[in-house]
Amino acid sequence: MTWDMLDDIDGWRWAAVAAIWLVTLAVSVVAGSWVVPWVLRRASRGDLPWTRYEPPVYPQSLEERPQGSPEEGAAPQGQEPGGAAAGAGRDEASGADEAGPTGTMHPQAVAVLRGGGWLGVLERLAITGSLLAGYPYGIAIVVAIKGLGRYAELRDQPVASERFVVGTLASLIWSVATGLAGLLAINTLVV
Repeated sequence: MTWDMLDDIDGWRWAAVAAIWLVTLAVSVVAGSWVVPWVLRRASRGDLPWTRYEPPVYPQSLEERPQGSPEEGAAPQGQEPGGAAAGAGRDEASGADEAGPTGTMHPQAVAVLRGGGWLGVLERLAITGSLLAGYPYGIAIVVAIKGLGRYAELRDQPVASERFVVGTLASLIWSVATGLAGLLAINTLVV
């Protein structure tokens, strides 16, 4: 749909186009705020959602303990074997060791990219709006501004770069799909 096509639209169709715009923008922003974190959580679990991720297994140290050290399996009071404090890093219900969040959910990556939720909302709003307005070049502008704005943080903190790329691509794909669905609705139902 182009701006020239709007000259031929009467009153009720204007209202329909405005309603489709508002619904499309709301779906892009609100549903995207659930979709992108879901993708980030899935990405932190392994490479692909349809393949089974098996973390690498490292052999245990076979060094002999020096005399006077605690026996194997024993630990100083208040500590687990391996030096961890009691209860830290363990799932109390199952007793299994639980590693902290890694990958896109690494606490350092989340801290470095603070404000990412608000940036994602604005990004989805701008991309979906530019598609609905018939200006797809707006996508390149939004991506360039976001990349340049985060460049210094990403250069200094490489652990955050994976989260930035995965989150940006998920947000971009969601907002483009929503914008194209809105355009399809306008072209099918109104024009």
